[in-house]
This record gives sequence, C-alpha cells and structure tokens, in this order.
Amino acid sequence: MSRRPVILQRTQIAQSRYFRVEELELEFSNGQQRTYERLVSHGPGAVMVVAVNQQGEVVLIREYAGGFHDYVLTLPKGMLEPGEDVLAAANRELMEETGYGAHHLEPLTELSLAPNYMGHKMQVVLARDLYPCKLEGDEPEPLEVHLHSLNQLNSLVARDDFHEGRSVAALFMTRERLKEELSELD
Repeated sequence: MSRRPVILQRTQIAQSRYFRVEELELEFSNGQQRTYERLVSHGPGAVMVVAVNQQGEVVLIREYAGGFHDYVLTLPKGMLEPGEDVLAAANRELMEETGYGAHHLEPLTELSLAPNYMGHKMQVVLARDLYPCKLEGDEPEPLEVHLHSLNQLNSLVARDDFHEGRSVAALFMTRERLKEELSELD
C-alpha cells in the first residue's frame, strides 16, 4: 500500500462562508510532485435525512441548487450547529425543510462527495415514525415536499431532477435496510 504524499506547501487561495480553497504542493512516494486544489469545509459537519413514512414513502424536497441554477429533488439536509448532536440536527432539519418530525432516528451511514477535491463528509440519518411538526428554517423560499415510494426507486433515479449522488446512495441503502418491511407493503 502506498503511503500518503508529503505536503510540501499548503496555501489558502480563497475563502467563503462554507469553504476554504487550498492549494497543496505534494510529493508522492515515487518522487513525483503535483499541485492539488481542495475545498476544506468549516464547522462541525452536515447531516442528510432519509425520512420514511408508514406507507414506505420517502420524504423529498424540491429546492433551488445554485451549482446547476435549477431546481432539484433531493433529501433534506443541512449543517450541524456547534455542539449539536447529529440526531438532533437531523430532526431539526427535517422539521425545517419538510414539516415533519420523527420519533425514531438512527444513524445510517457517512458519505463523502468528490473526495479528490473535498474533505467533507455527511452523516446520513434514517428517520421513522413521522409526525407533523414545522420549524422556521433558513431557506429563502418555501420548499416543495414530495413523497416517493422506496419500492419504486428506479423511477425516481430516472428523473432528470433527481441526481445528487449522496441522495441516490442513501436511498438505495435505506431500501436495502428496510427490504422486509417494504415487501409487506406491496
């Protein structure tokens, strides 16, 4: 197994509210040197919520995605507040973005996105036993809430507006985890 490259120099080249862009001068174990850029995230992390109701439907939101300058269908997610527990953050984000709370929350997995360029991981939480509860969030406009059957996940993935990789992975993992329960709903 190769050892990690040696960081010869680290330079901050930009910063925003959420990310710091660093340039890394690296030397690999074979002597090759390369310059990499990466986004270094701030704060205590982020959470994504897979909320599943008693009918086996997942709760999705339709929100504006600045990276595409378009609206996308995705799972509720957001940043953890300093000192906030992951499960509490998941329930808070769920209430803010969907108008549902969950009596039962459990960690599902941890996912990254573009690890060649970003040092950011997101905690994925499975939320069950949903109930109506709306908290005021920080979204600039009301979010549309959509329900989609986990038993028909392939039709969701085929949509043009559902393509965020972490959401796709989290839903397939959830469907596998709940396979027995979902088969009873068919």
